[in-house]
Amino acid sequence: MNVNIQTVHFTADEKLIEHVNKKIQKLDTFHDRIIKVDVFLKLDNVVHNIKDKITEIKIAVPHYSFFVKSCTKSFEESFDMALDSAINQIKRKKEKLAA
Repeated sequence: MNVNIQTVHFTADEKLIEHVNKKIQKLDTFHDRIIKVDVFLKLDNVVHNIKDKITEIKIAVPHYSFFVKSCTKSFEESFDMALDSAINQIKRKKEKLAA
């Protein structure tokens, strides 16, 4: 599984990158043929004082891809919400294929 983490409008600290990598590795338990995972961490409203943290996750598996987006006040919370949503999508797709 190839993991690509990109940050937009900021530089992520080591703790955040470690958090993302640790959680991404758990995706193998839900789908064994994941080819690539792209994680985009973005700051919204950079010009204004309000800075929402946006996480976008794109997961590529053979013949299909999953995309989720989440926006909260912290990157950890935003990433965790997006990852939970992606896991739900993967589970639903596998259930449909099994049926």
